[in-house]
Amino acid sequence: MPTELEELVGFIAHPNPQIRLVAIENLLPYSVSDPSIFKTENLTPVKHLKFLVRDHPKIAEHALTILINLTADAGVVEFVASDEKFLGIALGLLVDPKEPNGNLLAMLLANMTKWDGLKSIISRKQPAPASLHSDELVLNQLMDLFVKGADGSYNKNSDYDYLAYALADLSKHEEIRQFFLTQQDYDSVLPLNKIKVFTEHKSDIRRKGVANIIKNVAFDVPSHPKFLDEDQINILPYLLLPIIGNEQYDEDEMLEMLPDLQLLPPDKQRDTDNQNILAHVETLTLLTTTREGRDLMRNVKVYPVIREAHLRVDDEGVREACERLVNVIMADEAEEDDDNKIVEV
Repeated sequence: MPTELEELVGFIAHPNPQIRLVAIENLLPYSVSDPSIFKTENLTPVKHLKFLVRDHPKIAEHALTILINLTADAGVVEFVASDEKFLGIALGLLVDPKEPNGNLLAMLLANMTKWDGLKSIISRKQPAPASLHSDELVLNQLMDLFVKGADGSYNKNSDYDYLAYALADLSKHEEIRQFFLTQQDYDSVLPLNKIKVFTEHKSDIRRKGVANIIKNVAFDVPSHPKFLDEDQINILPYLLLPIIGNEQYDEDEMLEMLPDLQLLPPDKQRDTDNQNILAHVETLTLLTTTREGRDLMRNVKVYPVIREAHLRVDDEGVREACERLVNVIMADEAEEDDDNKIVEV
């Protein structure tokens, strides 16, 4: 016989909305403490929860929260993410400027992207709301949502910060790394250029997601000249500013640094999340794969910034990453036309 909790789960599909609301409100904590009650009958309760994301806003809010908790399980996340119809519904709701649960939808998408099959989103299209000023490619819509969410100009209920995590997971796939590096026809902008400005954003979630997107995309070595070119991506300032603090540098060092790093305010602080600093140092290390990258980092005095981070950041992983980077940029080059080096991060 089903337990009382399992019987309660059955009421989330009840035709009476008041009963659905009471049931789902009471079930919410069990999505963390006893998720197995939602995994009965070949995940039928999860199927019902997917229907409820379009229910009354409060019911949809609880349904999304339960789905977020349940999709920490690999089996559940594949069941949810591989449902093409549900994915279309979720993405359609996500881009609606009046959707009250936009942030929860972004969180759910961040979980769904952990399923490798969702890399198929690269070719997915849907109509874009006029106010988003995007095109029909879903990835472009996600990028534009993320950018507009930073100042709340698109949906007063949502900042879409968790799209940073979704995009970071997607950027592990080669075809999506190429998307970030390809100028889009509708706005003539490289997607990576839209998000690099968030490496110093106030949101911890944005900074962490963006740091990992940049790092993942930097594994594409042929794109490194584009990364370093001041007229294309010009990534170095966006990697170095989160690493640098209010320390003082010798005048000779400072004058050769990038202009963005000179004359910083006395209250300048480095990123408070050591994992973000680690990601940026590892990205810099990836960019030393080419001779051009190594020479540029020497010329703009990256070493003093890394030296100070090594001294001041109390994190063994950061220190080890700094040492690896310094070993590369301070090493003597054997020949002027030295081939690309294989760099470990």
